Amino acid sequence: MNFELTQTQREVLETFHEFCAKRIAPRAREIDESEEYPLELFREMGRLGYLGLAIPEQYGGMGLDYVTCSLIAEELSRASTGFGLSVGAHSFLCAQNLYNMAGESQRQKYLPGLCNGELIGAFGLTEPEAGSDSTNLSTHAVKKGNEWIINGAKMFITNGSIADVILLFARTQRKPGSQGVSVFIVEKNFPGFSTGRDIKKLGTHGSPLSELVLQDCRVPEENLMGKEGRGLSYMLKALDIERALLSGMAVGGAQAALDCALDYSKKRRQFGQLISSFQLIQEMLAQMATEIEAARLLVRQAAWRLDQGLDITRHASYAKLFSAQMAMRAARQAMQILGGAGYCCEFPAERFYRDAPLMGLGGGTNEIQKLIIARDLIKNGLRPTKPGR
Repeated sequence: MNFELTQTQREVLETFHEFCAKRIAPRAREIDESEEYPLELFREMGRLGYLGLAIPEQYGGMGLDYVTCSLIAEELSRASTGFGLSVGAHSFLCAQNLYNMAGESQRQKYLPGLCNGELIGAFGLTEPEAGSDSTNLSTHAVKKGNEWIINGAKMFITNGSIADVILLFARTQRKPGSQGVSVFIVEKNFPGFSTGRDIKKLGTHGSPLSELVLQDCRVPEENLMGKEGRGLSYMLKALDIERALLSGMAVGGAQAALDCALDYSKKRRQFGQLISSFQLIQEMLAQMATEIEAARLLVRQAAWRLDQGLDITRHASYAKLFSAQMAMRAARQAMQILGGAGYCCEFPAERFYRDAPLMGLGGGTNEIQKLIIARDLIKNGLRPTKPGR
């Protein structure tokens, strides 16, 4: 594994960093306070090519590697975690998984619009009674003629109320547990599809979290994605990608907290000197920086393994678990360094503190990541025992 970025990677990241610094970061507080999705920024990212990062150019994407995608996710969350969350759900959960799993005609129909920002995507997996137990789906689909009729509800769907295209999981066979689950490409204007309420939440404002309702929703048979009954395998691959790439968001949010704390410590005076000269402040800054770098390397490793076509399940969970825990610690330490100012809305530390908990919940809780890691350890040992692991 080479830690040095290529010239192309550096150029892409430098350009994107400049875009975030000029266009997104200055609006982060506004997005948080208004709780409104900045659609014009999303469209602008589409025009610049940032919504189809790892999708081949023939479908409107940039054809980048996964390592670059993880670093862009980090940069985006560093500028605005709320906006970054919606973009990540669109790009990595919807568009990327559609490319990975869909047929050629489906790719040609949906990917250009998802890559250029004309369409907004979402990933419809979680249900009121199926969160961590994602195999316990009750949404079901029945084939009638040349259509599938879907009934059920989805919950906690990022982008749900603004999405044009949803990758939706439903049970197509009356089999228990993981068997008989399929994936459908559902458009918002399909008969029988509607959105419920947007759910108020602690942080990541500006990224809508919604209910989806399907009442005799009619989906054309050609919108079944992949093979019927293979939904579990698609789900597991999708979750691996989500955990590997969106863990970069936790790193970005923590980096923003460190940026804020470091800047404040070099300006704030107490007892006649800058607080950055206090050893306890230095200890917190050093701890934050070290843990952020460790998380960044775990994310880089998982993304690199994706690029190499290697199994990443355990490594994606390593990255997600550690980065989520680290982001919480970094947000807490940033608030402590700012003291009373960190508790006030005039400074962004309180926003980082509200945004951080999601990293240990979405895409599989910290507890689920520990189970994945432990079970793989028990089965395969600490060191890889199989080629490609």
